[in-house]
Amino acid sequence: MKTKNLFLYFVFLAAGLFLGWLLFGNSSDSRSEDVSHEHSEVRVWTCSMHPQIRQEKPGLCPLCAMDLIPVKTAVTVGETVDSETMALSNEAAALANIQTTVVSRSRPEKEVQLYGTIRVDERRLHSQVSHVSGRIEKLHVNFTGETIRKGQMIAEIYSPDLLNAQRELLEAVKIGVSQPALLTAAREKLRQWRLTDEQVAQIERSGVASPLIGIAANSQGIVVAKKVEAGDYVNQGGVLFDVADLSSVWALFDVYEADLPYLKRGDRVSYTLPALPGKTFSGRIAFIDPVLDRETRTAKVRVETGNPRLELKPGMYANAVVKASLKQSGDAVVIPKTAVLWTGKRSIVYVKQQDSDLPAFKLREVELGASLGEAWVVLSGLGEGEEIVTNGVFTIDASAQLEGKKSMMN
Repeated sequence: MKTKNLFLYFVFLAAGLFLGWLLFGNSSDSRSEDVSHEHSEVRVWTCSMHPQIRQEKPGLCPLCAMDLIPVKTAVTVGETVDSETMALSNEAAALANIQTTVVSRSRPEKEVQLYGTIRVDERRLHSQVSHVSGRIEKLHVNFTGETIRKGQMIAEIYSPDLLNAQRELLEAVKIGVSQPALLTAAREKLRQWRLTDEQVAQIERSGVASPLIGIAANSQGIVVAKKVEAGDYVNQGGVLFDVADLSSVWALFDVYEADLPYLKRGDRVSYTLPALPGKTFSGRIAFIDPVLDRETRTAKVRVETGNPRLELKPGMYANAVVKASLKQSGDAVVIPKTAVLWTGKRSIVYVKQQDSDLPAFKLREVELGASLGEAWVVLSGLGEGEEIVTNGVFTIDASAQLEGKKSMMN
């Protein structure tokens, strides 16, 4: 009986061992096979911070001592992707917010911001001078900013030379019948000293040489500078006042050299002034400075504007926005700036591969032209109708770097 019980114990033990082998032995073998298969597939290990590091076995990054991670392939079951194409799953593309745009041709247009000030029209700036030497006895213009009109008496001057010339005129009047040429010469001498015909006639009618002669304004405008005071001695040609006609002014804007190709003479420019909110002024570009300022790398652009109400005052700040087309014939390929990765030497974009069922993108080097603010003109490397990534470009490029594919950095 005792021997029979021991036999039964051995039978149950053997049955249990056999059943355990059936349940756990195969799974452990398959797990070990999967692990060995995974390790056999992972042939290259890299650093997430330094993707240029490539090793054939796991370990630490020699640059930052971080654990190396395996480089996984993007090839999926049932699909073949070439070595230069970066493929993502639909879920990964959605998480990275990948957005694409179809390349098209359009006329390059740029919004150019201009900043400047209102200036006096230099062609309407005059110097009021004394045409004779003498002493200023009286000024009829007393302060800067005063408005004068042409022909207005602005000062009275005592001049010995002019007094002698008047006496010569009076003597010539007495013998004018017999010596008309002498009378004409005496009158012309006074006119050369800018005496008006009315002043000359008044001297002839009165028969008296006046010690004081009025100086008449030869232009109209605003006195922007007062150079003399009563009692000052002035020489012939000495400046008494600077007068500016503000009925038309200049708006001088600074334009960076990169924006100069978008502007040309004759373009209409509308601008606003912080001092006059709600009002817009306009004019045409009359002149573009041919020489750049070496320090600011800008050129002056002059816009002429009428100022009949004298609202525009020299020194006011002005802001303008010009939507200008690039001076070239035909249309060009224009892409958003968000689509371009720029390394300083190369400019690259990612082009979507149309023959793939999954989101797949391939790096393409392009040659860029003019900058349009938020877009670039592409000179070569892209054709109309191709689809490029405009959002999530850096994510795709980072994934390509980790997988050892062609990227912005290599």
